Amino acid sequence: MTRTAIIGVGSMGKNHARVYTEIPNSELVGVADENFELAQSVASRFGVKAYKDYKELLIQEKPEAVTIAVPTANHIDVALQALDLDTHILVEKPIAATLEEGQRIINKAREKQKVLMVGHIVRFNSAIQVLKEKLQNGDLGRIYQIFCRRAGPFPQRIRDVGVVIDLAPHDVDIMRFLTDSDPVRLYAETEQRIHTDHEDLLFGTLHFDGGITGALEINWLTPTKIREVLVLGERGLFKVDDLTQDLYFFENSQASGELWPALKMLKGVSEGGMVRYPINRYEPLKAELESFLKAVRGEIDVPVTGEDGLAALKISMALVESGMKHEVINF
Repeated sequence: MTRTAIIGVGSMGKNHARVYTEIPNSELVGVADENFELAQSVASRFGVKAYKDYKELLIQEKPEAVTIAVPTANHIDVALQALDLDTHILVEKPIAATLEEGQRIINKAREKQKVLMVGHIVRFNSAIQVLKEKLQNGDLGRIYQIFCRRAGPFPQRIRDVGVVIDLAPHDVDIMRFLTDSDPVRLYAETEQRIHTDHEDLLFGTLHFDGGITGALEINWLTPTKIREVLVLGERGLFKVDDLTQDLYFFENSQASGELWPALKMLKGVSEGGMVRYPINRYEPLKAELESFLKAVRGEIDVPVTGEDGLAALKISMALVESGMKHEVINF
């Protein structure tokens, strides 16, 4: 039985608490939050002790694995303290407020020989997992383009960062995950329209090794949630609806090689059949935390490493820089 705890029980942390109580071989032993009334409310729901001071939680309860779901600016202090007390950690994305702080967390986890996982939950969407398998199997052929669209209304929980740092790490991580590569350059347009002291709209383009192009559309201005991933390749188009965990494939009917080259050149791409794959839907957060605890027990490698989290943060920060300077950023 792995002793687990939550530091920060806001909108995400309270869900982590729930899921830890649902996972076999996981024993939730406590929660901590600066808002002690909130900590007490969550703790009473799950029959554990509440703490205002996360250090007291770590010392008194001695959890083996903790989720860190505090504001991004506090990740560095909480993560280093937990690691110093020999605790495995899952840090909600982004890994830290700066690249230097993210690297310090990685270095400390390596020094203490503890698991560090970053909470890029979209990887654990069942449809994304199936898409990854199909791309690895060559079902799409050569990948041409990845387009990620993540839009919705302004979340009241956000105050310390703009839409890019809050949401772009999800999508740049998915691009890296699906292509097994990093961008070599990018360009972004950002705008600050309403609600925040930071940007709330982004459109970005990324160029990856091998000629793959990526596009990101992210905003806090759309009155309905949209979560889409499109992967275009020589055999057609995969589409993931992240909200419903649906995966579709739209076939390029002329990509099968049945036409001789001259005729294929004249006809170009044409519409083929559409397949909606059966997906065994599973709560992404539960899949993520189950993987974290398996990594803690040494049963699997860490699926989303500190280096993955740092790469996603680096790319996201470059998108912000590009949007401010109106310049192409090269890596």
